[in-house]
Amino acid sequence: MNLRQPISVQTSDDLGAQLRAWRGIRGKSQLDVSLDTGISQRQISFIESGRSTPGRNNLIHLAEALDVPFRERNSLLLAAGYAPLYAEGDIDDVGMRSIRGALKRMLAQHEPFPAIVMDRYWNVVMTNDAAPRFFNTFIDMEARPKPRNLLHLMFDPAGMRPFIPNWEETAKSLLARVFRESVGRVIDVRTQELMGTLLAYPDVDSLWKISTLADNLPVIPLSFVKDGQRLNFFSLMTTVATAQTVITQELRIECMFPLDDATETNYRAALEQD
Repeated sequence: MNLRQPISVQTSDDLGAQLRAWRGIRGKSQLDVSLDTGISQRQISFIESGRSTPGRNNLIHLAEALDVPFRERNSLLLAAGYAPLYAEGDIDDVGMRSIRGALKRMLAQHEPFPAIVMDRYWNVVMTNDAAPRFFNTFIDMEARPKPRNLLHLMFDPAGMRPFIPNWEETAKSLLARVFRESVGRVIDVRTQELMGTLLAYPDVDSLWKISTLADNLPVIPLSFVKDGQRLNFFSLMTTVATAQTVITQELRIECMFPLDDATETNYRAALEQD
């Protein structure tokens, strides 16, 4: 499977075309899907050719077998004439109260280091106090439009880019993360559009590939230079388990940690001076 190939099946109103596309993405034959779902290969063929419309439950079984993300499952349901099953919602919805509370606790517990909650498209949904405080030591975050996007913050020459000493390697690693961490391990149209805007920044090479690790480190650090001192961080990513809605499936919590003792010492000193 080629993770770098974007898909656009959700833009089609043809159920058969969408299912064929997802089968191709997952590298499964009709027989494979039949064995996974218990739906006959003949019936799957009829569905893909438009000769038959599956029942709602069978369509969900097909989507589960093909590991289709919730947002795209709704597209399948609409194409078959059914109402969407997976609520999209918003982080501020009443039903998200318990999730929102858990996220706030996670963010607070990560102080004094930056922690950020993002959606599928790297838009910042929530942060702890440390995140804007840290980035404000470099640039005026209030001057940046909302929703603030972490990738644009790193790629923009008017953002954090001038303060990243190994910016090219960092940019390559971030582009690789877009593919690696995309929901359902595929690139949808909106993510492809995001990639296009990132590649449009000055001195970004559209042929950049996944980079190799530098200096035999276990991770590629996210580094910044502050007052002549280099601050090296790495991130841990957390997602919501057993998600049942689009928003909960797509939320990601990124927590930044110092990569070395010097970074922790200098980071704390920089915040104290702020």
